[in-house]
Amino acid sequence: MMDVGIKAVVEAIHATPTQAVVYFSGGASQAVGWLMSVPGASNTVLEVTVPYSRMSMIQLLGKVPRQFSSRETAEQMALLAYNRALKLSKPGCPVLGVGFTGSLASTRPKLGDHRFHLSTRTASRLWASSVTLSKGLRTREQEERVSSQVLLQAIGNACEIPLPISSELTDSEVPDEFEKQFEEDEELQQLIDGQICFKVYRFSSEKDASEVERRIILPGSFNPLHDGHLKLLEVATSICGDGYPCFEISAINADKPPLTVSQIKNRVEQFQKVGKTVIISTQPYFYKKAELFPGSAFVIGADTAVRLVNPKYYGGDYGKMLEILLNCKNTGSTFLVGGRNVDGAFKALEDIDIPEELKDMFISIPAEKFRMDVSSSEIRKSRGM
Repeated sequence: MMDVGIKAVVEAIHATPTQAVVYFSGGASQAVGWLMSVPGASNTVLEVTVPYSRMSMIQLLGKVPRQFSSRETAEQMALLAYNRALKLSKPGCPVLGVGFTGSLASTRPKLGDHRFHLSTRTASRLWASSVTLSKGLRTREQEERVSSQVLLQAIGNACEIPLPISSELTDSEVPDEFEKQFEEDEELQQLIDGQICFKVYRFSSEKDASEVERRIILPGSFNPLHDGHLKLLEVATSICGDGYPCFEISAINADKPPLTVSQIKNRVEQFQKVGKTVIISTQPYFYKKAELFPGSAFVIGADTAVRLVNPKYYGGDYGKMLEILLNCKNTGSTFLVGGRNVDGAFKALEDIDIPEELKDMFISIPAEKFRMDVSSSEIRKSRGM
Protein backbone atom coordinates (compact mmCIF):
# COMPACT_ATOMS: atom_id res chain seq x y z
CA MET A 1 0.00 0.00 0.00
CA MET A 2 1.23 3.50 -0.85
CA ASP A 3 1.74 5.82 2.08
CA VAL A 4 -1.10 8.36 2.35
CA GLY A 5 1.34 11.29 2.44
CA ILE A 6 3.16 10.07 -0.65
CA LYS A 7 -0.10 9.59 -2.53
CA ALA A 8 -1.19 13.13 -1.64
CA VAL A 9 2.07 14.55 -3.01
CA VAL A 10 1.77 12.54 -6.24
CA GLU A 11 -1.82 13.68 -6.73
CA ALA A 12 -0.74 17.29 -6.19
CA ILE A 13 2.09 16.91 -8.72
CA HIS A 14 -0.31 15.50 -11.33
CA ALA A 15 -2.66 18.43 -10.73
CA THR A 16 0.01 20.94 -11.82
CA PRO A 17 0.65 21.75 -15.51
CA THR A 18 4.33 20.74 -15.21
CA GLN A 19 5.49 17.99 -17.56
CA ALA A 20 8.65 16.04 -16.75
CA VAL A 21 11.29 13.76 -18.18
CA VAL A 22 13.03 11.60 -15.61
CA TYR A 23 16.46 9.99 -16.02
CA PHE A 24 17.47 7.78 -13.12
CA SER A 25 20.05 5.09 -12.43
CA GLY A 26 21.15 3.13 -9.41
CA GLY A 27 18.17 3.71 -7.11
CA ALA A 28 14.89 5.57 -6.46
CA SER A 29 12.90 3.22 -8.67
CA GLN A 30 9.92 3.32 -6.30
CA ALA A 31 9.47 7.05 -6.99
CA VAL A 32 8.67 6.30 -10.63
CA GLY A 33 6.29 3.55 -9.56
CA TRP A 34 4.50 5.99 -7.25
CA LEU A 35 4.19 8.58 -10.01
CA MET A 36 2.86 6.06 -12.52
CA SER A 37 0.43 4.26 -10.21
CA VAL A 38 -1.69 7.31 -9.34
CA PRO A 39 -4.29 8.43 -11.93
CA GLY A 40 -3.16 11.50 -13.87
CA ALA A 41 0.39 10.32 -14.56
CA SER A 42 0.02 11.22 -18.24
CA ASN A 43 -0.41 14.85 -17.17
CA THR A 44 3.08 14.83 -15.69
CA VAL A 45 5.32 12.10 -17.05
CA LEU A 46 6.54 12.55 -20.62
CA GLU A 47 9.29 9.96 -20.54
CA VAL A 48 11.30 7.86 -18.09
CA THR A 49 14.73 6.49 -19.04
CA VAL A 50 16.96 4.21 -16.97
CA PRO A 51 20.58 4.37 -18.25
CA TYR A 52 21.60 1.56 -15.89
CA SER A 53 24.62 0.06 -17.62
CA ARG A 54 27.94 1.85 -18.04
CA MET A 55 27.54 2.14 -21.81
CA SER A 56 23.95 3.31 -21.52
CA MET A 57 25.02 6.17 -19.26
CA ILE A 58 27.92 7.08 -21.54
CA GLN A 59 25.59 7.25 -24.53
CA LEU A 60 23.08 9.37 -22.62
CA LEU A 61 25.72 11.87 -21.50
CA GLY A 62 27.66 11.73 -24.76
CA LYS A 63 30.88 11.21 -22.82
CA VAL A 64 32.49 9.20 -20.04
CA PRO A 65 31.66 10.97 -16.77
CA ARG A 66 34.40 11.63 -14.26
CA GLN A 67 32.31 9.67 -11.79
CA PHE A 68 29.13 7.79 -12.62
CA SER A 69 27.50 8.42 -9.25
CA SER A 70 28.09 12.10 -8.51
CA ARG A 71 26.25 15.39 -8.24
CA GLU A 72 27.88 16.55 -11.46
CA THR A 73 26.46 13.55 -13.32
CA ALA A 74 23.01 14.09 -11.77
CA GLU A 75 23.05 17.73 -12.91
CA GLN A 76 24.05 16.71 -16.44
CA MET A 77 21.25 14.14 -16.51
CA ALA A 78 18.74 16.75 -15.32
CA LEU A 79 19.81 19.21 -18.02
CA LEU A 80 19.50 16.56 -20.73
CA ALA A 81 16.09 15.58 -19.33
CA TYR A 82 15.03 19.24 -19.34
CA ASN A 83 15.94 19.67 -23.02
CA ARG A 84 14.15 16.43 -23.85
CA ALA A 85 11.06 17.63 -21.97
CA LEU A 86 11.07 20.89 -23.96
CA LYS A 87 10.77 18.87 -27.18
CA LEU A 88 8.08 16.49 -25.90
CA SER A 89 5.88 18.84 -23.86
CA LYS A 90 2.64 20.51 -24.88
CA PRO A 91 3.20 24.12 -26.01
CA GLY A 92 1.90 25.85 -22.89
CA CYS A 93 3.26 23.60 -20.18
CA PRO A 94 6.22 24.37 -17.91
CA VAL A 95 8.77 21.58 -18.10
CA LEU A 96 11.02 19.78 -15.65
CA GLY A 97 14.13 17.68 -16.10
CA VAL A 98 15.03 15.20 -13.35
CA GLY A 99 18.32 13.37 -12.91
CA PHE A 100 19.18 10.76 -10.27
CA THR A 101 22.22 8.53 -9.86
CA GLY A 102 22.98 6.33 -6.89
CA SER A 103 25.36 3.78 -5.46
CA LEU A 104 23.26 1.79 -3.02
CA ALA A 105 23.56 -1.55 -1.25
CA SER A 106 24.34 -4.40 -3.64
CA THR A 107 24.84 -8.16 -3.59
CA ARG A 108 28.48 -7.56 -2.70
CA PRO A 109 29.75 -5.23 0.04
CA LYS A 110 30.82 -1.82 -1.28
CA LEU A 111 34.19 -0.33 -0.39
CA GLY A 112 32.85 3.20 -0.71
CA ASP A 113 29.87 5.02 0.75
CA HIS A 114 26.27 4.23 0.03
CA ARG A 115 25.13 7.49 -1.56
CA PHE A 116 22.85 9.08 -4.09
CA HIS A 117 22.74 12.36 -6.01
CA LEU A 118 19.74 14.03 -7.61
CA SER A 119 19.03 17.19 -9.54
CA THR A 120 16.04 19.04 -10.99
CA ARG A 121 16.13 21.61 -13.75
CA THR A 122 13.43 24.09 -14.78
CA ALA A 123 13.66 27.14 -17.03
CA SER A 124 14.97 29.35 -14.25
CA ARG A 125 16.24 27.00 -11.54
CA LEU A 126 18.86 24.31 -11.03
CA TRP A 127 18.67 22.34 -7.79
CA ALA A 128 20.88 19.46 -6.69
CA SER A 129 21.33 17.35 -3.59
CA SER A 130 23.72 14.66 -2.41
CA VAL A 131 23.00 12.22 0.42
CA THR A 132 25.41 9.80 2.07
CA LEU A 133 23.55 6.99 3.80
CA SER A 134 24.66 5.27 7.00
CA LYS A 135 26.39 2.15 5.75
CA GLY A 136 24.88 -1.12 6.91
CA LEU A 137 21.81 0.53 8.45
CA ARG A 138 19.37 -0.57 5.75
CA THR A 139 18.74 -3.27 3.19
CA ARG A 140 18.80 -2.42 -0.50
CA GLU A 141 15.01 -2.28 -0.53
CA GLN A 142 15.03 0.18 2.38
CA GLU A 143 17.67 2.34 0.67
CA GLU A 144 15.52 2.31 -2.46
CA ARG A 145 12.57 3.56 -0.43
CA VAL A 146 14.54 6.35 1.24
CA SER A 147 16.08 7.57 -2.01
CA SER A 148 12.65 7.41 -3.67
CA GLN A 149 11.16 9.59 -0.93
CA VAL A 150 13.85 12.20 -1.43
CA LEU A 151 13.48 12.13 -5.22
CA LEU A 152 9.69 12.46 -5.08
CA GLN A 153 9.98 15.38 -2.66
CA ALA A 154 12.43 17.06 -5.06
CA ILE A 155 9.95 16.66 -7.95
CA GLY A 156 7.22 18.08 -5.74
CA ASN A 157 9.37 21.07 -4.80
CA ALA A 158 10.18 21.73 -8.47
CA CYS A 159 6.42 21.68 -9.20
CA GLU A 160 5.98 24.13 -6.29
CA ILE A 161 4.01 21.64 -4.22
CA PRO A 162 4.21 22.68 -0.53
CA LEU A 163 3.25 19.24 0.81
CA PRO A 164 6.17 17.57 2.63
CA ILE A 165 6.99 13.87 2.61
CA SER A 166 8.03 12.19 5.85
CA SER A 167 11.68 11.36 5.33
CA GLU A 168 13.26 8.22 6.76
CA LEU A 169 16.71 9.79 6.73
CA THR A 170 18.43 9.83 10.11
CA ASP A 171 19.68 13.01 11.78
CA SER A 172 23.21 12.26 10.57
CA GLU A 173 22.13 11.80 6.94
CA VAL A 174 21.82 15.49 6.12
CA PRO A 175 21.39 16.28 2.40
CA ASP A 176 24.07 18.53 0.92
CA GLU A 177 21.94 20.82 -1.23
CA PHE A 178 22.75 23.36 -3.94
CA GLU A 179 20.43 25.78 -5.72
CA LYS A 180 20.96 28.26 -8.53
CA GLN A 181 18.34 30.67 -9.85
CA PHE A 182 18.87 31.93 -13.40
CA GLU A 183 18.15 35.48 -14.51
CA GLU A 184 16.85 36.03 -18.05
CA ASP A 185 20.28 37.07 -19.35
CA GLU A 186 21.81 33.86 -17.97
CA GLU A 187 19.10 31.72 -19.60
CA LEU A 188 19.68 33.39 -22.96
CA GLN A 189 23.43 32.99 -22.71
CA GLN A 190 22.95 29.30 -21.92
CA LEU A 191 20.85 29.06 -25.07
CA ILE A 192 23.47 30.83 -27.20
CA ASP A 193 26.12 28.51 -25.75
CA GLY A 194 24.05 25.45 -26.66
CA GLN A 195 23.24 24.30 -23.13
CA ILE A 196 19.47 24.61 -23.61
CA CYS A 197 17.71 24.09 -26.93
CA PHE A 198 15.06 26.82 -26.75
CA LYS A 199 13.31 29.33 -24.52
CA VAL A 200 9.64 30.26 -24.75
CA TYR A 201 8.21 33.69 -24.03
CA ARG A 202 4.48 33.14 -23.52
CA PHE A 203 2.94 36.54 -24.09
CA SER A 204 -0.20 35.26 -25.80
CA SER A 205 -3.50 34.84 -23.99
CA GLU A 206 -5.46 33.68 -27.04
CA LYS A 207 -6.06 30.14 -25.76
CA ASP A 208 -4.84 27.64 -23.22
CA ALA A 209 -1.75 26.26 -24.94
CA SER A 210 -1.67 23.26 -22.59
CA GLU A 211 -4.84 21.98 -24.30
CA VAL A 212 -3.25 21.56 -27.74
CA GLU A 213 -0.62 19.11 -28.92
CA ARG A 214 1.20 20.98 -31.67
CA ARG A 215 2.60 24.37 -32.51
CA ILE A 216 1.94 26.52 -35.55
CA ILE A 217 5.29 28.26 -35.98
CA LEU A 218 6.22 31.29 -38.06
CA PRO A 219 10.04 31.43 -38.11
CA GLY A 220 12.00 34.55 -38.99
CA SER A 221 14.41 37.21 -37.84
CA PHE A 222 11.60 39.75 -37.22
CA ASN A 223 13.91 42.71 -37.54
CA PRO A 224 11.43 44.33 -37.29
CA LEU A 225 8.16 42.52 -36.62
CA HIS A 226 5.40 43.98 -38.80
CA ASP A 227 1.67 43.62 -39.47
CA GLY A 228 2.29 41.23 -42.35
CA HIS A 229 3.87 38.72 -39.95
CA LEU A 230 0.95 38.99 -37.55
CA LYS A 231 -1.64 38.55 -40.31
CA LEU A 232 0.21 35.61 -41.87
CA LEU A 233 0.25 33.64 -38.61
CA GLU A 234 -3.38 34.51 -37.95
CA VAL A 235 -4.46 33.18 -41.35
CA ALA A 236 -2.27 30.08 -41.06
CA THR A 237 -3.81 29.29 -37.67
CA SER A 238 -7.32 29.55 -39.11
CA ILE A 239 -6.34 27.12 -41.90
CA CYS A 240 -4.81 24.60 -39.47
CA GLY A 241 -7.87 24.60 -37.27
CA ASP A 242 -5.98 23.55 -34.16
CA GLY A 243 -2.57 24.24 -32.70
CA TYR A 244 -0.87 26.96 -30.72
CA PRO A 245 0.40 29.89 -32.81
CA CYS A 246 3.87 31.20 -32.05
CA PHE A 247 6.76 32.99 -33.69
CA GLU A 248 10.29 31.61 -33.64
CA ILE A 249 13.68 33.30 -33.87
CA SER A 250 16.94 31.40 -34.15
CA ALA A 251 19.72 33.01 -32.14
CA ILE A 252 22.16 31.18 -34.41
CA ASN A 253 22.32 32.20 -38.07
CA ALA A 254 23.96 30.08 -40.72
CA ASP A 255 25.59 33.09 -42.42
CA LYS A 256 25.93 35.66 -39.63
CA PRO A 257 27.29 35.87 -36.08
CA PRO A 258 24.93 34.70 -33.31
CA LEU A 259 22.53 37.24 -31.88
CA THR A 260 23.66 38.80 -28.63
CA VAL A 261 21.60 38.67 -25.46
CA SER A 262 20.63 42.33 -25.85
CA GLN A 263 19.61 41.80 -29.49
CA ILE A 264 17.41 38.88 -28.52
CA LYS A 265 15.75 40.87 -25.73
CA ASN A 266 15.09 43.81 -28.08
CA ARG A 267 13.36 41.54 -30.59
CA VAL A 268 11.41 39.73 -27.89
CA GLU A 269 10.12 43.08 -26.64
CA GLN A 270 8.23 43.51 -29.93
CA PHE A 271 6.18 40.38 -29.21
CA GLN A 272 5.45 41.44 -25.65
CA LYS A 273 3.96 44.68 -26.95
CA VAL A 274 1.54 42.84 -29.25
CA GLY A 275 0.85 39.94 -26.86
CA LYS A 276 2.22 37.14 -29.06
CA THR A 277 4.25 34.11 -28.00
CA VAL A 278 7.77 33.80 -29.36
CA ILE A 279 10.32 31.00 -29.11
CA ILE A 280 14.06 31.63 -29.17
CA SER A 281 15.92 28.60 -30.52
CA THR A 282 19.38 27.76 -31.80
CA GLN A 283 18.40 26.06 -35.05
CA PRO A 284 18.57 28.03 -38.34
CA TYR A 285 17.79 25.02 -40.55
CA PHE A 286 14.29 23.65 -41.06
CA TYR A 287 15.32 20.01 -40.76
CA LYS A 288 16.70 20.83 -37.32
CA LYS A 289 13.60 22.85 -36.42
CA ALA A 290 11.51 19.79 -37.33
CA GLU A 291 13.51 17.69 -34.86
CA LEU A 292 13.19 20.38 -32.20
CA PHE A 293 9.44 20.92 -32.67
CA PRO A 294 8.09 17.56 -33.89
CA GLY A 295 4.60 17.56 -35.30
CA SER A 296 4.56 21.30 -35.88
CA ALA A 297 3.18 23.27 -38.81
CA PHE A 298 5.77 25.75 -40.08
CA VAL A 299 4.50 28.88 -41.79
CA ILE A 300 6.77 30.05 -44.60
CA GLY A 301 6.74 32.30 -47.64
CA ALA A 302 6.93 31.01 -51.22
CA ASP A 303 10.51 32.31 -51.43
CA THR A 304 11.52 30.02 -48.58
CA ALA A 305 9.61 27.09 -50.10
CA VAL A 306 11.54 27.60 -53.36
CA ARG A 307 14.83 27.32 -51.46
CA LEU A 308 13.66 24.29 -49.47
CA VAL A 309 13.19 22.16 -52.60
CA ASN A 310 16.16 23.54 -54.56
CA PRO A 311 19.05 21.01 -54.68
CA LYS A 312 21.42 24.00 -54.96
CA TYR A 313 21.13 24.45 -51.18
CA TYR A 314 22.03 20.79 -50.60
CA GLY A 315 25.33 20.83 -52.43
CA GLY A 316 23.56 20.26 -55.74
CA ASP A 317 22.42 16.81 -54.57
CA TYR A 318 18.73 16.13 -55.35
CA GLY A 319 18.80 12.88 -53.37
CA LYS A 320 20.14 14.63 -50.30
CA MET A 321 17.42 17.29 -50.56
CA LEU A 322 14.76 14.60 -50.78
CA GLU A 323 16.20 12.59 -47.89
CA ILE A 324 16.39 15.62 -45.56
CA LEU A 325 12.85 16.77 -46.33
CA LEU A 326 11.46 13.23 -45.99
CA ASN A 327 13.07 13.12 -42.54
CA CYS A 328 11.23 16.36 -41.75
CA LYS A 329 8.03 14.74 -42.95
CA ASN A 330 8.63 11.76 -40.68
CA THR A 331 8.64 14.06 -37.65
CA GLY A 332 5.04 14.98 -38.53
CA SER A 333 6.01 18.43 -39.77
CA THR A 334 4.11 20.32 -42.45
CA PHE A 335 4.69 23.61 -44.26
CA LEU A 336 2.00 26.23 -44.82
CA VAL A 337 3.09 28.39 -47.74
CA GLY A 338 2.04 31.98 -48.26
CA GLY A 339 2.50 33.81 -51.57
CA ARG A 340 5.52 36.14 -51.86
CA ASN A 341 7.31 38.22 -54.44
CA VAL A 342 10.20 36.09 -55.75
CA ASP A 343 12.64 37.70 -58.18
CA GLY A 344 10.15 40.46 -58.98
CA ALA A 345 7.14 38.20 -59.56
CA PHE A 346 4.43 37.00 -57.20
CA LYS A 347 4.66 33.26 -56.51
CA ALA A 348 2.33 30.92 -54.66
CA LEU A 349 2.78 27.26 -53.74
CA GLU A 350 1.08 26.25 -57.00
CA ASP A 351 3.93 27.90 -58.94
CA ILE A 352 6.61 25.80 -57.25
CA ASP A 353 7.71 22.38 -58.50
CA ILE A 354 7.37 20.23 -55.36
CA PRO A 355 8.61 16.61 -55.60
CA GLU A 356 5.73 14.13 -55.66
CA GLU A 357 6.93 12.44 -52.42
CA LEU A 358 6.66 15.76 -50.55
CA LYS A 359 3.48 17.30 -51.96
CA ASP A 360 1.26 16.32 -49.03
CA MET A 361 3.73 18.03 -46.70
CA PHE A 362 3.06 21.47 -48.26
CA ILE A 363 -0.23 23.33 -47.79
CA SER A 364 -1.15 26.47 -49.71
CA ILE A 365 -2.30 29.68 -48.05
CA PRO A 366 -4.60 31.13 -50.73
CA ALA A 367 -3.61 34.56 -52.06
CA GLU A 368 -7.13 35.86 -51.43
CA LYS A 369 -6.63 35.12 -47.75
CA PHE A 370 -3.09 36.47 -47.54
CA ARG A 371 -0.24 37.82 -49.63
CA MET A 372 2.79 39.66 -48.32
CA ASP A 373 4.34 42.31 -50.53
CA VAL A 374 6.46 43.92 -47.83
CA SER A 375 9.53 42.55 -46.06
CA SER A 376 11.44 43.43 -42.93
CA SER A 377 14.47 44.36 -45.01
CA GLU A 378 12.40 46.86 -47.02
CA ILE A 379 11.06 48.36 -43.78
CA ARG A 380 14.61 48.68 -42.41
CA LYS A 381 15.70 50.35 -45.64
CA SER A 382 12.79 52.83 -45.54
CA ARG A 383 13.70 53.66 -41.95
CA GLY A 384 17.38 54.09 -42.77
CA MET A 385 18.33 51.16 -40.53
